[in-house]
Amino acid sequence: MENNKSFLWPEGILIALLALGGVFSLAFMMLLRPNASEVQSKPSINVKDVSANVGTQQRIEKLKAAMLTSWQQEAQTKGLAYPIASRFQGEIIKAAKLTQGEKVIALTFDDGPWPQTTEQVLSILKSNNIKGTFFVVGQNLKNYPELGKQIVAQGHVIANHTWHHWYHFFNQQAAAFEIDRTTDLIYQVTGVKTNLFRPPGGIMHNGLAGYAKGQKYAVVMWSADSTDYKLPAVPKLIDNVIKDSKPGGIVLMHDGGGNRSRTVQALPEIINNFKKQGYRFVTIPELLEIEDTDQKLLANKK
Repeated sequence: MENNKSFLWPEGILIALLALGGVFSLAFMMLLRPNASEVQSKPSINVKDVSANVGTQQRIEKLKAAMLTSWQQEAQTKGLAYPIASRFQGEIIKAAKLTQGEKVIALTFDDGPWPQTTEQVLSILKSNNIKGTFFVVGQNLKNYPELGKQIVAQGHVIANHTWHHWYHFFNQQAAAFEIDRTTDLIYQVTGVKTNLFRPPGGIMHNGLAGYAKGQKYAVVMWSADSTDYKLPAVPKLIDNVIKDSKPGGIVLMHDGGGNRSRTVQALPEIINNFKKQGYRFVTIPELLEIEDTDQKLLANKK
């Protein structure tokens, strides 16, 4: 037993010394290590940390921009994509029938969106606080989606003008492709589900208008044709619009499909002329709403 005790004693001393050394080592480390409050009060500047913070800020800004865009689209959709009265669904509309003679006029623009020209038209409308209706060609919207977004973001109405803007005869399947594909793209790009359609060239018997009517689109024609697609002189273009315009009228112009510089030149004068006559500018849905209200008032008087 004595031999066992003599063997264990130095081992116990060794363990005690190791434990004591551990205590001193821990104390020394605590002296060298700053406390938590010091770390928080004196943050270290690290290049990687700075880069990470910048990246985070950029992601936050992108998220804010995306949220704003989403909000704008939702707001515009609620304002522009409201359903038209059932009386207009599947009908052909050349102008509003207004018994009260209210001086309202709808400016419409076909064949866009188009580089430069669409932006110029939008700029003129914005400076005059006017909302218009844009009948877009699907393949042009595909090529210039940002212009389509601008149309809606600025409070204008966007509508269907087929995918290719072709004039030939369409069977049911081809007509569905031309119209449905364009409506789907308008929704994908802008968030707006349009129920307004205008046949290219105003052609009513090549299958397109028939299909649109069957799908309960309002087929929107016009009462005043600028004939800007024929490239008349600017004064003639202006006169074409003004001479045929009446309260409740729909004006046909073009922001795309070719050289529309004369339309851009004429538009400010057209607007000024209407303003001098006391006209108020409305979109097609607004125009139809005014007619619907007018007709209901008339019916109530009978």
